Amino acid sequence: MMPKSHSTKLYLNPIKDRTSAGKTDFKKLGAMTDAEIRARRGDDQHFPEIDWAEADVQLVEPVVKKPVSIRLDSDVIDFFKDAGKGYQTRINQILRSYMEHQQKTG
Repeated sequence: MMPKSHSTKLYLNPIKDRTSAGKTDFKKLGAMTDAEIRARRGDDQHFPEIDWAEADVQLVEPVVKKPVSIRLDSDVIDFFKDAGKGYQTRINQILRSYMEHQQKTG
């Protein structure tokens, strides 16, 4: 198993303006200064201060998912489904890990 990286990945996704209740108004947020954002955040521990100059950040373009039809052994599918919701995501993560390992070694 490969060691986990200590860097942070930020995925670049197009963000649509969401202003309904409970959603972030990104136009309003984008117009605010850093000082205004800090003042609104206050002492909320859920939003710690981040020193972006010190952060190890890697911007990653999102990978577009494609629907495919694949035949897998029933016990393999049962194994992943038994672990709960998100079995397709887990299968994708394992395949990605294998792919990245092969790209590094070969």
